[in-house]
Amino acid sequence: MEPWNDTRLSEFLLLGFSEEPELQPLIFGLFLSMYLITVFGNLLIILAVSSDSHLHTPMYFFLSNLSLVDICFTSTTVPKMLVNIQTQSRVITYKGCMTQIYFFLLFGVLDDFLLTVMAYDRYMAICHPLHYTVIMNPWLCILLVLVSWITSALYSLLQSLMALQMSFCTDLEIPHFFCELKQVVQLACSEKSLNSIMVYSGVGLLGVGPLTGILYSYSKIISSIHGIPSTQGKYKAFSTCASHLSIVSLFYCTGLGVYFISAATHSSQASAVASVMYTVVTPMLNPFIYSMRNKDIKRALKRFFEMPGIRITG
Repeated sequence: MEPWNDTRLSEFLLLGFSEEPELQPLIFGLFLSMYLITVFGNLLIILAVSSDSHLHTPMYFFLSNLSLVDICFTSTTVPKMLVNIQTQSRVITYKGCMTQIYFFLLFGVLDDFLLTVMAYDRYMAICHPLHYTVIMNPWLCILLVLVSWITSALYSLLQSLMALQMSFCTDLEIPHFFCELKQVVQLACSEKSLNSIMVYSGVGLLGVGPLTGILYSYSKIISSIHGIPSTQGKYKAFSTCASHLSIVSLFYCTGLGVYFISAATHSSQASAVASVMYTVVTPMLNPFIYSMRNKDIKRALKRFFEMPGIRITG
């Protein structure tokens, strides 16, 4: 079988979740709803933070960046799947697949880094409150976000360039709803051991490294909270990081869940279903977690909708 990677001819087939025609409208409606909720919810967080001067703090600056990345992360995969269902096609071009791999890795790694930066911000706020405003100045906040973007972009570019070197044969069916790098590597006819090493090394380095930083930050935070004499003081300190801790738990638990399901069952279909949790569900829930538990966000949203140009009258 002659391997090839001619971008004029090569196409991949995204098998999705089910080939049953009667299930396609249900899947389309479900994912369209989740996508619209994700975009609308995270957009509201961005608007609330940008419109309210009281939220121009490091914590909300990082949150608005996380919301922007979540919109982009979900937009990398879901719209293409919806278009394929609507057009009754499962095709994604070679260029489209490689592009999707790059942006999926970019925004997925960015999510990881921003959650780590937010953990560092909470660590500084609780463990070093007297020096917080000096250390977490606007320039450092911008630098942390900028470094996260650059590192994510370089990592995604490296993985994408490695994927571009692979050759493919005629079996181009991806048992997923998007071009996941691991699945694409498995389809290659050319030597792929180096690509596999790069994939697993990247997951290990970019998964374990940030998670270690988050765990270290929270170990120090818990120690500091434990030293606060009053119960009210402990509750107030913990409440400032409860939302972030919920998002971190959701992000990593779902990500690790996909890994263990894939390793235990060797079922690509089960892995695809499980991956919906961290690719679609987690970005959708993030704004709800922050807005429901955060009085400042609620107040900012109320003020935003009461602005003269936005007020809805009956």
